[in-house]
Amino acid sequence: QVQLVESGGGLVQAGTSLKLSCAASGRSFSRYLMGWFRQAPGKECEFVAAIMWGDATTYYSDSVKGRFTISRDNAKNTVYLQMNRLKREDTAVYYCAGRWGLERLPTASHDYNYWGQGTQVTVSS
Repeated sequence: QVQLVESGGGLVQAGTSLKLSCAASGRSFSRYLMGWFRQAPGKECEFVAAIMWGDATTYYSDSVKGRFTISRDNAKNTVYLQMNRLKREDTAVYYCAGRWGLERLPTASHDYNYWGQGTQVTVSS
């Protein structure tokens, strides 16, 4: 099992950057596929990015591709989401999610079985 705790959210202006962190407790973090999702008020949970264990292959939603970067530091049991050129529509609660040993990069929330509590990101114009 793994427990996930996000941090780094806040209120920022459009066009600026923010970096989210997700610290994982538990063993074998390096074998966990990790993802970021977000949920805006009144909207469904949306896939943002994912990173594979092993070769750290990444995958992004079209809405963030080229602006956001997911990365991981297995020595620190941490996954990051660097968010650049933020837009108002990026405003949401951001969740970190994990799945052990899956050998593909899923974008559906039901494919992840560990979740953090979320961190709020608010982008003002």
